[in-house]
Amino acid sequence: MAGRGDPPEGEHPEGLPGGEDDEYRSVVFDESFIRAARLQEYSARERMGDHAHAVRRIPPVPPPAPGRRRGFRNGPRQFLLLLMILVVAFGTAIYLGLRNPYRPPAIGAVEPARISVVPLAPAGPVPGGAPADLLARSPAAPFRSGAAGITLPAARDAGDFAEGQVMAALSIVKDYLVASSLDPDVLAGRTLRPVRVLLDPEQLTQFDRSFTDPADDGHHDPIGWLVRFDPAKVARADDQVRVHGTLRYEETGPGTLEVSSDHVFVYPLRPAASDTHPVRDASLFTVRREMRFRFSVEDLPRHQTQVVSSEVQAGPQSCSAEPPNTLRPLLAGERARPHEPAATDPYARGPMHPALCGALSRTAEPSPSP
Repeated sequence: MAGRGDPPEGEHPEGLPGGEDDEYRSVVFDESFIRAARLQEYSARERMGDHAHAVRRIPPVPPPAPGRRRGFRNGPRQFLLLLMILVVAFGTAIYLGLRNPYRPPAIGAVEPARISVVPLAPAGPVPGGAPADLLARSPAAPFRSGAAGITLPAARDAGDFAEGQVMAALSIVKDYLVASSLDPDVLAGRTLRPVRVLLDPEQLTQFDRSFTDPADDGHHDPIGWLVRFDPAKVARADDQVRVHGTLRYEETGPGTLEVSSDHVFVYPLRPAASDTHPVRDASLFTVRREMRFRFSVEDLPRHQTQVVSSEVQAGPQSCSAEPPNTLRPLLAGERARPHEPAATDPYARGPMHPALCGALSRTAEPSPSP
């Protein structure tokens, strides 16, 4: 028998497990559900009146106007909060960037020119004679004289560079080679300006130091920039320098054009104290220059270039442990002194700079006169 207050056997109270409303247990009557109800029960006070119904119908809430979102009142506040977060994040990024000592290098920065100069020592005495006779018996016999020996290749479009811009770059390189290898005042050591004005301003410090404080460190050898002789020791025996070589160009990156030059310059020289005419005591001095030049679009209107690298072989001359300010040609009848390598300390810190010296091949000298 059921106890007091218990439902009859087999029956369940309404709304409890096992009752008819058990299927509505999962329904949550939250605030949004209640607000969305279309019917609303009158309150106890209202039911005491003369109302015929126990509930009343609530008019539907009109949909929001087009372009207007619900919760508009919170919009400005959310926008200001988002804006504040962005400002704080941006300021933090700038602060950390300024505090970071490991910044990436600037794109397009001018690098120091790499320089290598190798003297070529002859195996025997230097051949001498009249300049024309020496040239006729040497590999330089078919070479052209002066700037005519620096010929320009056909210019075509190269990536971002139009044909006219390529021709402008080639012309600048030719001007550099003429100024640094053929200008009489540069060869005699009287001036540096014709070469200096053609360089990118960011390389001028390296260029100037090469002449005020030369060093065999791969960056500050003056002969890497230009050819010059000591006028107190040698003089030119012929005004016409023989030249032969090639120029090539290619786009090596977006907005970057590089021109490579490979030329041989042959100088008839004589002792500075000799002024006999016609000259009978001349000798030939040969300089091979391989250079690489770099251009940006901004370099062309300024008529300037960046020297990327310069490799020089020059002889006949004696090998030296110290980088000279000028070339030191051996003249007719002279011999190279025995090469004594510079002392090297393997315990010394810093970059290694081994002294380089080559042997001048006999085939590079004028053949004996018949």
